[in-house]
Amino acid sequence: MFCSFRRIAVSACLLAAAQAHASVAQSNAAQSNVVVVLNSRDATVQLLDQATYKSLQTIAVGKEPHHLMPTPDNKSLIVASSMGNELLFLDPKSGQVQRRIKDIVDPYQIGFTPDQKWFVATALRLDHVDLYRFNGKDFTLAKRLPLAKLPSHVAFDAKSTMAFVTQQGSDQVSAIDLATQTVKWTMPVGKLPAGIAMTPDDKYLLVGIMGSDYVEVIDWRTQKTVKRIKAGAGTHNFRAQGDSRYTYVSNRVANSINIIDQKTLENVGQINVPGGPDCMEITADGKTMWVTLRWIKKVAVIDLASRKVVKYIPVGRSPHGVYFANASARM
Repeated sequence: MFCSFRRIAVSACLLAAAQAHASVAQSNAAQSNVVVVLNSRDATVQLLDQATYKSLQTIAVGKEPHHLMPTPDNKSLIVASSMGNELLFLDPKSGQVQRRIKDIVDPYQIGFTPDQKWFVATALRLDHVDLYRFNGKDFTLAKRLPLAKLPSHVAFDAKSTMAFVTQQGSDQVSAIDLATQTVKWTMPVGKLPAGIAMTPDDKYLLVGIMGSDYVEVIDWRTQKTVKRIKAGAGTHNFRAQGDSRYTYVSNRVANSINIIDQKTLENVGQINVPGGPDCMEITADGKTMWVTLRWIKKVAVIDLASRKVVKYIPVGRSPHGVYFANASARM
């Protein structure tokens, strides 16, 4: 009788342990499907369930959170609140707050160099770029560089020697030498340059010309424009497919997204997305894109095979940055 009872108790314990393990596994799986959306005009971070499209939580942050990116070790997601003068660190899977760093002046766009030694923040409102040394955890300001007007987006060369910054107010791109922390060159480009990205071969910079309807292709070593790729009105920001070949560019005024072949430098396709498409994120399997729609307080979910919007999700005012942990590579 004692042995029988003990056997039942052990079985019950094993069953409880298995259920607890399953619960934890389900919780972790659910966390990995959290979508982080920045509602810039509401000063909030909104968490969405990637599977059900439901809103899970809204977190108040500093004023005007615009851009976000994971730390190099993928253990944190950094949200830059430009007018709040802070960086907010979230768990990239659950979206929960880890820590805050105050007194980061006007961080609009942010980026780590490929070698992970530099963290760069553009101050769109205050016309400067801050260069921080990064040791894996802490940020130490090395240099504050004044630029012309409205420094916007940032990109890097593969060797982490240069940072390239678009300046919307002066229609320029500047190259910053990170070894000397000085501006090496500045060149004119089209009207209101916004997003900027390096091609996978490290040969060309792609610049979204928001005041027009094209991507300007720059040979950054010779500081010459080599091509203009026709896109749509309000050409704005980039998100690579993750296959080292194709990248997407959003056109906020034209309400479309174009597909750019980074090898041939040609526009090879279009997706129609009403509402002012801006920032994009792509699932790891390359099948689905999530896009913030700045003008209509929604996020669009796109099936990339059919190039059709399959879902609109209500969010806050002027949604900008979007991120989820189970994303494709960014080249």
